[in-house]
Amino acid sequence: MSAIERRIADFILENAHLLRDYSSQQLANSLRISQSSVVKFSQKLGFKGYPDLKVSVSEAVARESGNGEARATPPSRSDPQAALAADLWRSKTLAEEETRLINAPEKIAEIARALNAASKVFVIGLGEDGVPARAFAVKLALLGIPVICHTDPVLMSSAQAIAAKGDVLVLFSEHGRQPALGQAERQFHERRGKVVSVTRHSANPLRAHADMSLLVSAHDDRAHIQPLLYQAVLQHLLDLVFVMLCEKGDERLEHFNANVKRAQRLNEP
Repeated sequence: MSAIERRIADFILENAHLLRDYSSQQLANSLRISQSSVVKFSQKLGFKGYPDLKVSVSEAVARESGNGEARATPPSRSDPQAALAADLWRSKTLAEEETRLINAPEKIAEIARALNAASKVFVIGLGEDGVPARAFAVKLALLGIPVICHTDPVLMSSAQAIAAKGDVLVLFSEHGRQPALGQAERQFHERRGKVVSVTRHSANPLRAHADMSLLVSAHDDRAHIQPLLYQAVLQHLLDLVFVMLCEKGDERLEHFNANVKRAQRLNEP
């Protein structure tokens, strides 16, 4: 082990009973090292990430103390559904942690500032990407931000005729390779607008030409689990941007509360 890895290992051994209350960032802060060092240390030991390491240590402590905690965690034979739920939650937690590491706080803050300052926000997502795109557009509208949302590149191309400098185009594309969205990106830049791409953490054309990017890291060997991780982590990332916009001032929250009350009245019998 390197010197940093030995420090992490010593800390875990000395504080094993407290580890479940430590996030990877808190552990890193305690040792004055980077969060990525904690994640890499966990992976070096054969775990998917820090959450898996933390769960394993907590289970070991519970078994040794015999306080009944161990009986509550495993065994999959007696409660297979609980084990399945716990495994899925750990996978989502790991994906969220990795996603947080690749999205610098200042970059997310920059995106929130651009959305807050824009006179119009254009949002597009094709196919399955259209679902989170529409949901995000609704949230922006509730905050009083003028939004134009399309799931058709032809309609979006027409809508861009009213785009102006300082407006923002948010492109939702898991793999970032749709040519139609690349064309929309170029057209928007011609109108001196800012482009935000929302894709996986991979090299792709949309991300390469965007002014700002939101990146999702969600990987799993199981084909039926990987899309679930992507959707869950993407939603969490978008929720973070939404909350940051809510805290931009009382005006945004006033718009939100007023729009929610208006919608409730419309739904009343």
